[in-house]
Amino acid sequence: MALPARPTPPPVLAAIDVGTNAVRLELARPDAEGSLETLHQERDPIRPGEGVFTTGEMPQETADRLLSTLRRYAALCRRHKAQVRAVATSALREARNRQDIVRRVHEEAGLELEVVSGKEEARLICLGVLHRKPPNTRSLLVDIGGGSTEVAIATGEKPDELWSLALGSVRLTEVFDTARAVTPKQLRLMRSFVEEVLHKTLPEKLPALPRVALGSSGTIGAVVGFASAENGGNATMRQLTQTVEALAKMPPERRRKRFDPRRADIIVSGAVILEGVARHLGVESVSVVNRGLRDGLLVDLLYRQDESREDHSLADAALVMGQRFRFDEKHARQVARLSLGLFDSLAALHQLPLSVRPHLEVAALLHDIGTAVSYERHHRHTYYLIHNAELPGLADREREIIARVARYHRRSQPELSHSGMAGLTPSEARRVRKLATLLRLANALDHSHHQPIRDFKVTDGREAVTLHLHARQPLDLELWNAEREVAQFRKVFGKRLAFQVHSGGR
Repeated sequence: MALPARPTPPPVLAAIDVGTNAVRLELARPDAEGSLETLHQERDPIRPGEGVFTTGEMPQETADRLLSTLRRYAALCRRHKAQVRAVATSALREARNRQDIVRRVHEEAGLELEVVSGKEEARLICLGVLHRKPPNTRSLLVDIGGGSTEVAIATGEKPDELWSLALGSVRLTEVFDTARAVTPKQLRLMRSFVEEVLHKTLPEKLPALPRVALGSSGTIGAVVGFASAENGGNATMRQLTQTVEALAKMPPERRRKRFDPRRADIIVSGAVILEGVARHLGVESVSVVNRGLRDGLLVDLLYRQDESREDHSLADAALVMGQRFRFDEKHARQVARLSLGLFDSLAALHQLPLSVRPHLEVAALLHDIGTAVSYERHHRHTYYLIHNAELPGLADREREIIARVARYHRRSQPELSHSGMAGLTPSEARRVRKLATLLRLANALDHSHHQPIRDFKVTDGREAVTLHLHARQPLDLELWNAEREVAQFRKVFGKRLAFQVHSGGR
């Protein structure tokens, strides 16, 4: 009698965070309930951001230390056969030589290091801290890193507003040279600088906020722990102000005895930032949480695996962007609906992973935003706008693929020889060709921008694909344009494309 097959264990997930103060690795495995069990953690305080905020570059010596650390992390990930997401934050965002470092990481460590935007960093922190929060719970989140501070307002685990401020404990320490003694004049200048950045970055009128902010970084944990020895997890506004004064007056030697030596050098700056942010937000106290960016990376990887999970946040962000450029929303929604219908109905033909479905939706929603610049060659303007957009939840490479798909919704076909396809790997190029072909067809089927197609069905035969179109009005213009896509459809998918029109009821 054959023994039953053992169930396949869930894959190991790996999060790598290249911060300003340190580089961190966490390996975790999801359990049956969807929680994450930590398997291994590492932290290397190599200070990747040292000097970046004053010189604009990561020194060669620092880059070599970073590469040595990431090679070791990559070997651990390979040993566990882990699915990896590696991100770098503000230090690498602002380094002029970031492309060289990203290239070296790819070539020497075999990792795709993604330099995330400030808003994506804030979204990931929010996801890590608020994972599994009750859906109606309102939260205010603050995270102080070495180069930037992230602020998020969220409902449940979904962010409503995200901000990334050019305030960080290492940045402020380097700018004001406060690693050692801090004079009263330096303290006044630091507080004034923090207040100015906050007024420039955060809106004047904020919605009603929770009275307690959640603080998710090591810097906040150290400051709050010092501020409230009796209740190390929470500090009032008054305690934070007293802490700033006490730390500024404390001799550097005493700070190094009280804190980890590298934390001691930047603790005054971190306290000044936390005091300023808390006062600006009008909170009564700050409460420490022991989760952050790495947790958000792991949750993000977990969610990407769950094909049954419906997440409309990316489409919502695309709609907000489209509205900012005054797009034709009815047309955009119709093209997205048709594109996704084609994607779902032709899954056996295109054989693309379900994970790219949201990318097609975003490309379809935003395909015409370039008309805000100029109608002529608007497909190229669309590419530029998406390429440079901040769409939370997308890796840089994913945003690039979406921009290319949207760029090919008209004019030149996405042929491998075309200049617009340069720089794509063979697998990325195949993905762009398939998604762009579906988008072109969907766009043609609403060429009038009047949404004449009520719905449709697809018959995928051995030699031909037939679209059965149910129309609420004549489709002459749509069919004329759709016929122009037949040759490209056959070239990409290897089948003829035919149309049958059914007017009125079904």
